[in-house]
Amino acid sequence: MPDIAPDAADLAPEPGPAEDLALDQEAAGTPEVVVIGAGPAGLTAAFQLHKHGISSTILEADDMVGGISRTAQRDGWRFDIGGHRFFTKVQPVEDLWHEILPDEDFLMRPRKSRIFYKGKYLDYPLRAFNALRNVGPVEAAGYVVSYAWARIRPPKDQTNYEGWLVARFGWRLYRALFKTYTEKLWGVPVSEMPADWAAQRVKGLSLGNAIVNAILPKRNQKDITSLIEEFQYPKYGPGMMWEVCRDQVVAKGSKVVMETAVTKVRHEGGRAVSITAEHRGGGATEYPCTEVISSMPISQLLEAMDPPVPAEVRAAAQDLRYRDYMIVALVLPESTVDFDDNWIYIHDPSVRTMRIQNFGSWSPYMVKEGRNTLGLEYTVWEGDDEWNADDDFLIERAKGELETLGLAHIDEVIEGYVVRQAKAYPIYDDRYRANVDVLRAWLAEHATNVHPVGRNGMFRYNNQDHSMFTAMLTVENIVTGTTHDVWEVNVEEEYHETKATEPVVRPPGAHGTGRDAPVIPRATLEAARSRAEADDRTP
Repeated sequence: MPDIAPDAADLAPEPGPAEDLALDQEAAGTPEVVVIGAGPAGLTAAFQLHKHGISSTILEADDMVGGISRTAQRDGWRFDIGGHRFFTKVQPVEDLWHEILPDEDFLMRPRKSRIFYKGKYLDYPLRAFNALRNVGPVEAAGYVVSYAWARIRPPKDQTNYEGWLVARFGWRLYRALFKTYTEKLWGVPVSEMPADWAAQRVKGLSLGNAIVNAILPKRNQKDITSLIEEFQYPKYGPGMMWEVCRDQVVAKGSKVVMETAVTKVRHEGGRAVSITAEHRGGGATEYPCTEVISSMPISQLLEAMDPPVPAEVRAAAQDLRYRDYMIVALVLPESTVDFDDNWIYIHDPSVRTMRIQNFGSWSPYMVKEGRNTLGLEYTVWEGDDEWNADDDFLIERAKGELETLGLAHIDEVIEGYVVRQAKAYPIYDDRYRANVDVLRAWLAEHATNVHPVGRNGMFRYNNQDHSMFTAMLTVENIVTGTTHDVWEVNVEEEYHETKATEPVVRPPGAHGTGRDAPVIPRATLEAARSRAEADDRTP
């Protein structure tokens, strides 16, 4: 994998002991805080701490800030690691975005994403009548007949994703517009996923409802969900916010130490007392602490404890699973890109890409004049053949997939780049809740001043704004003595981009994933990964 361009890491101080940073704070009796991770959660925590006069040491294993919300930079091109619409139902987060970046650095962008199927663009979230109209009369008739048959002979088992969808759409529409994308994303057969996840994604929608609404437009004619029509976006991508945030906390006295991976969290008497981190160039440094805010994967956090955690706790940490991510960015002439969506979902089993980002639609500042960048997204298993494939192979395959889809010709592609992101998606299998509860219970008893925040830090399917909010509340808890339960932040019952004004908080004791995500049987996951490892997709 080619190196990502340096993220102005030279602005950060040289790695070294944190004693100098802590002297004034220790004399004043203020906390000595180590923040693990310079993504949205970690940098938000550092930024908020300065509002209380507290500097921190931020340790980041990568050479760029922003985590999965960073903006990669190659040869003057900028592209996201996934798409990041800046929209939130949490007003304090909205306010913080504009505190970090001035208003003139935000663009208002139209929200647009569709399904690309057999050369046609279909609305997303799916509107069944729109899909029928766009695929043509012959195929649409086949979908209606298939739906009628499913109503007469519905699947006997509707507890799984497949049976639930087939009962509401018929086999043909299900195979065309649901099966392929979902299996690419999670690497698991749809028939082995739970029906409750399907209900969240397409709740209230069926082919029958769509036909009734089309024939009788004044009867029950309501959108299945009312989505936001536009969103904010930093003109140079989401990484711009975290680059600016980094510079601001450094200017106020914090240290951001890049390419530095945490290897030990020394604890005694029920509290963490120091963090040891190893630098990519060699050598290790120990950072004393009175508080730790951690956005590193919670599994790795527990495995780094010194003295080590008991065997059952280590087993719970090692039992958590992740889905990994890769994007192949291809540069083309602007005139060859014929869609203006932020991204399109690819429901075509003949190609591996599951979604294609259109970075020119995100912001004209992300691309160069007369050119555009399309990012073909893939979810993979870290260490499998795709993850380990040469960049040249992945770029050539992506070019071929664009041509297969009819979106571009191979010879139109000017340049290509590959970025890999490990542990992009926590996987919510049928053992994750119990495992996370074990880790939380151990921290609550043996490391009370270690505060997990963010998506990987808490093993939750949080959006960027949720991750930031967990950090904001954690800082309040540390500094003012409040008792916010950050584990109950914004577990939403509704699709994230629906119009709403208030954040949703579950009652005490409720468990959730931040956004509804499939709880998949572990045996299903292991079998899927074994199949992927046996399927050699590389030369």
